Amino acid sequence: MGKYQFLILRRLIQVGLLLLYFLGNYAGWKILQGNLSGSLVFGVIPLSDPFAILQLFFSGAVVGTNALIGALIIALFYGLLVGRAYCSYVCPINLITDLANYLRRILKIGSLGSFIFLKKQIRYIVLILSLILSSIFGLAAFEAISPISMLHRGLVFGMGFGGFSLLIVFLLDLFVTKNAFCGHLCPLGAFYSFIGRFALLRVQYDLESCTLCMECKHICPEKQVLGLIGKNSGNVVSGECTRCGRCIEVCGDNALAFNLLSFAKKEKK
Repeated sequence: MGKYQFLILRRLIQVGLLLLYFLGNYAGWKILQGNLSGSLVFGVIPLSDPFAILQLFFSGAVVGTNALIGALIIALFYGLLVGRAYCSYVCPINLITDLANYLRRILKIGSLGSFIFLKKQIRYIVLILSLILSSIFGLAAFEAISPISMLHRGLVFGMGFGGFSLLIVFLLDLFVTKNAFCGHLCPLGAFYSFIGRFALLRVQYDLESCTLCMECKHICPEKQVLGLIGKNSGNVVSGECTRCGRCIEVCGDNALAFNLLSFAKKEKK
C-alpha cells in the first residue's frame, strides 16, 4: 500500500470539487454549479445536503421537489455505499483541520484538554439542538452558522465572514484538542455517522497479519472505531469511521484494507 495514496486522493477530490464549483459559478461550466448545500450536475441532476433539508423540514419551510430528490441521492450514496466519507473526501473544513493537526505534531503543541474537555457525543447533542432550534426559529439553524457552508461559499463566491469561522475552527484544532470541530462538535459528521452505519464500504482488519504497532490508532481521527485492533479479525462497523484510509496507509503489516464486497464473500461461504 502506498503511504499517501488515500491522502492524495482526498486532496484531489476536495480541491477538484472546489475548482469545479468555482468554474461552474464564474465560467459557466455545467459540470457542477451551486455549492455543497445545493448543486446541479450537468445542469440537470440535483444534489442537496440532506441535513440542511432536514433542518428546513423542522423549520416548517416548503422544500422543492428538486431539493428533495437531491437530498435523497446524497443520502443513498453515503448511507448505502461510502458511509461518512463526506467528512474526509468532500468537506473543505477537512483541509483546515488536517493543517492544524499537522502543525500540532510539528510544533509539538499540547492541548488544553485538562481545562476544556470535549466528548465526541457532543456532536449528536448539537445535531438534536440544530433540529429543535430550526423548529423554534423557523430557519435551518446550523446551516445559518455552519463553518462548512461559510467556508465553501467563501472559497467559491469570495471570502467574507467565512474567514472568521475558518480561523475559529483552525484555532480549536490547533490548541484545544485534535479534531475538535470535526470529531467533537460538527452535527453534519454526526448525521453521516448515523445514516452511514450500514454502508457497504468498510475497513477490514486481519489479526493474523497484525504486529500490534498501533500506528493505525495513533493516526486515526476517530480511533474509537478501531476497537477490534489486537482482538479479532473483522470489519470496522462503526458509522463514525470516515473511510479516510489513514489507518491503511500507515499499516506496515498490510493488516488493514478497504473491503466493499465482504457481504458477497460471506454468501459464498
